[in-house]
Amino acid sequence: MQANLNHLGQPVGEPLPDWQPPALPPHTPLQGRYCRLEPLAAEKHATDLFAANQHDAKGRSWTYLPYGPFATFADYEAWIRLSATGTDPQFYAIIDQPSGRAMGIASYLRISPKVGTIEVGHLNFSPLLQGTRAATEAMFLMMERAFALGYRRYEWKCNALNQPSRRAALRLGFTFEGIFRQAVVVKGRNRDTAWFSIIDREWPALRSAFVRWLAPENFDAQGRQRVALSALTAALSVPS
Repeated sequence: MQANLNHLGQPVGEPLPDWQPPALPPHTPLQGRYCRLEPLAAEKHATDLFAANQHDAKGRSWTYLPYGPFATFADYEAWIRLSATGTDPQFYAIIDQPSGRAMGIASYLRISPKVGTIEVGHLNFSPLLQGTRAATEAMFLMMERAFALGYRRYEWKCNALNQPSRRAALRLGFTFEGIFRQAVVVKGRNRDTAWFSIIDREWPALRSAFVRWLAPENFDAQGRQRVALSALTAALSVPS
């Protein structure tokens, strides 16, 4: 690809004459076929979420998060009340459509309209949500809102040692960008951070892959997928 050159003959980035900073994402529900995302509220979601998290008896889902596990409902409810009040992170409860129960949490964070970047994080999917169509659809709905608003870059970051999170990012169509060494200290331990992203020009094809995977006809009578999402997204992956 030929570089853009300025008047001094130096290579510069591509011009963005129509670029306009997007709006902050509205903190409003997102409705899908298998799940619904609602602004996280302690009085509405804490009981369901705490109960769902009890299925993770060993607390494995909290290892790489900067908080938790919570020994009591009161502790967990207090954390939600503190966390749900801000605009960044912007927290959502993930509601299972058939049961109407909250089974997980996700958020937007590091929301930077000025440069068009937004991150998804604070993911805590209970065992009831993990591996379900609702879990994937929740991530799709959050991506779709971000790109519809005009964000140029959608980020996923995780502890570099968190292999399940890294596999999930690749399955969802993110491109691995590298490791930030000694990025932060979490729970008294060093954390190297793995960076992943999706950019706006990749979204149309990736969106089609999600729509194809989430379609009811992609699942047989036993709920088994006919085509794996990883196969659809791998075909779109950016060469390293």
